[in-house]
Amino acid sequence: MAAKPLIGINMDYRAARKEHDALSFVAAGYYDGIIASGGIPVILPPVADEEDLSRLLDMLDGVVLVGGSDLDPRRDGYMPHPAVRPMEARREDFDRMLARQVCARHMPVLGIGAGMQLLNITEGGTLFLHIPEDLPKAIPHKDPLDPAHRHGLEVVAGTVMERVYGDGELRVNSMHHMAIDDVAESFRVSARAPDGVVEAIESTDDSWVAIGTQFHPEAGSASALDVKIFEEFVIAITGVVPEVRLVA
Repeated sequence: MAAKPLIGINMDYRAARKEHDALSFVAAGYYDGIIASGGIPVILPPVADEEDLSRLLDMLDGVVLVGGSDLDPRRDGYMPHPAVRPMEARREDFDRMLARQVCARHMPVLGIGAGMQLLNITEGGTLFLHIPEDLPKAIPHKDPLDPAHRHGLEVVAGTVMERVYGDGELRVNSMHHMAIDDVAESFRVSARAPDGVVEAIESTDDSWVAIGTQFHPEAGSASALDVKIFEEFVIAITGVVPEVRLVA
């Protein structure tokens, strides 16, 4: 039996406050999706040293970049929009270092939400900072009163997303106000919302397993089909279709 792949997961981070010490955390859906698909999740702390991170990546077979708050546009030379809510600096410092090393290695990677946006930026793409202003004709992509807000999904033929979803009417969860603008040359679009907003990307290099989704297959609002994205990622790493087990 082939060894299960070790898949690293970055974490969200909260600095120390009056009510709690500094802490790191990750939504269970990320590691549950990996476990159910035949992988072994490995939680990655926000180390600051490049060589320390390199040693960690040497032991892993792939990485999942999780979602969270907004990437700080100032780090890419842009003025922030008032709607931008940047993630903690310690997390973003680590996430950007992690993405740089993953992309440089062409290491298998699945980016979700802000994780997909970070992949695109790392490879030279750009972002819309606030969809309602940058794309005023766009459909709603976030509803503050409905965390399970959903919209349609149009997959591109011949892509990973087509393998996951096949044909038929599709809807995915949506909880973002930033989105991909210019797609990096190393990626291609694999799914869009009906208004054209990029919802999924994948590598143009067949030798690099790199998948990104703007929607969240790990969330409680995800469908059974959405969760298959984790399975597709593990299959791409191992070349073996896993015996999928439900995680309680």
